[in-house]
Amino acid sequence: MIVMSWFTQTLTSSIGKKLIMALTGLFLISFLVIHAAINAMIFYNDGGETFSHWGHFMGTNPIIRTLEIGLVLGFLFHIYDGLMLTKTNRAARPVSYASRNANANSTWYSRSMGLLGTIILIFLVIHTSHFWIPNRTNQFATGEELDLYNMMLTTFQNPWVVLIYVAGCFSLFWHLLHGFKSAFQTLGLYHVKYNGLIAFLGTAFSIVVPLLFALMPIAMYLGWVK
Repeated sequence: MIVMSWFTQTLTSSIGKKLIMALTGLFLISFLVIHAAINAMIFYNDGGETFSHWGHFMGTNPIIRTLEIGLVLGFLFHIYDGLMLTKTNRAARPVSYASRNANANSTWYSRSMGLLGTIILIFLVIHTSHFWIPNRTNQFATGEELDLYNMMLTTFQNPWVVLIYVAGCFSLFWHLLHGFKSAFQTLGLYHVKYNGLIAFLGTAFSIVVPLLFALMPIAMYLGWVK
């Protein structure tokens, strides 16, 4: 009971919430790497053959399907914890200091993680409603997967949808730019000896992955990928 009480108090404390944010954030970053790698298969421009092969593997492999549960939980914990931290920070400082120069102490995107996270959440709802939810629903109903490649080709003919996806990726860039480095700091892995490398990797990751995601709808809309 004492151990459980200590564990509960630790996770619900400010430090505990930041720890959960860091761990779930790094877990979701690993998902982004896999998701970006699979989706990048469209650039083979082979009519979706390579993309569909790997998409089928990800959608039918029992281990991957089981890990999806952890992925959904990771998203939910990350979102909930982010909302709680934003609420706590605002409650601790309900009125901004009049003389405080915010830009001198932090970047605008580090102060806007709640807003950026909300935009990404809206984008995530739209994205899953376009592809993941219909595909999984059809799998449960018929046992068959939908043709995701042709669904992408059709969906990304709408310029508004393309703009929404690009805006979502732009928000993801700013979110990752702060979140990647912040996760290492929270876990105590941000050492002066490795600061430069972590900062470089974080910046590179924050640029490459969102850019890759943004190029997918743009390439399909412009007919670079067919």
